[in-house]
Amino acid sequence: MKHLEKEKGDKKNEQLFEDDQIFNLVVALKRAPEKASNKPIRIEIPNSMYNTEGAEVCLFVKDQCEGPKKGEGHKAAKQRVKSIENSGVSKVIGMSKLKANYFPFEAKRKLCDAYDLFLADDRIIPSLPKLIGKTFFKKKKQPIPVDLTKKDWGAQIKKAMNATYTFQSEGSCMNVRVARSSHEEDEIVANIMAAAEQLGNVVPRKWKNIQALYLKTTDSVSLPIFVARPEEVSRIDTPGTIAVAVAEKPKKRKVASS
Repeated sequence: MKHLEKEKGDKKNEQLFEDDQIFNLVVALKRAPEKASNKPIRIEIPNSMYNTEGAEVCLFVKDQCEGPKKGEGHKAAKQRVKSIENSGVSKVIGMSKLKANYFPFEAKRKLCDAYDLFLADDRIIPSLPKLIGKTFFKKKKQPIPVDLTKKDWGAQIKKAMNATYTFQSEGSCMNVRVARSSHEEDEIVANIMAAAEQLGNVVPRKWKNIQALYLKTTDSVSLPIFVARPEEVSRIDTPGTIAVAVAEKPKKRKVASS
């Protein structure tokens, strides 16, 4: 926060800091995961990243259905979202509209940049990658699934918005968006602590695979807030081979009896 205040004082960065800055919790892993996954990993936080009154959230839905489910579709979804007080959803896009209006790469890129968060009916999630393109995945903004088969859409949307998400990449780092600069300091701290406590459940090989945690904004340096203790190392020299350093578990100390 001191860094942000300093940057605000720089007239060159005045325009940059009109918008909220994102606080990122960067997780450095000891060993990279065997393979990446584009499936969003949900992390509960006490203070939402998205203000429902001023949020920029887009919802992807199914097209108009015929038969027993008639009335379920794009137009019906728009009306239903409008009826939800403070839903936070500012745009509803059906599958056919997504395919027709956002086919060019530039249109997909602009759509990706236009909203903070994307939600989607979980029934259409498998069909979305081809329609939204690689930009969404590169920027880690792939749609979060919501269950729109349930009657209470407001609760489902709110549940999705009242959490943050991370993704398992091929590298040795994971990034968790934990707060905004518009949050109060105690809210930022609470979100960081809540996310950190859940890392053991979402990181491959649990806490023993976490080397360090860093906090940073979009353009700041990384501030270390946790570093794992180095493992005890012993040196093994054997004839005819190169000396090798290996990790060794600390031995239990015997307490002498009096």
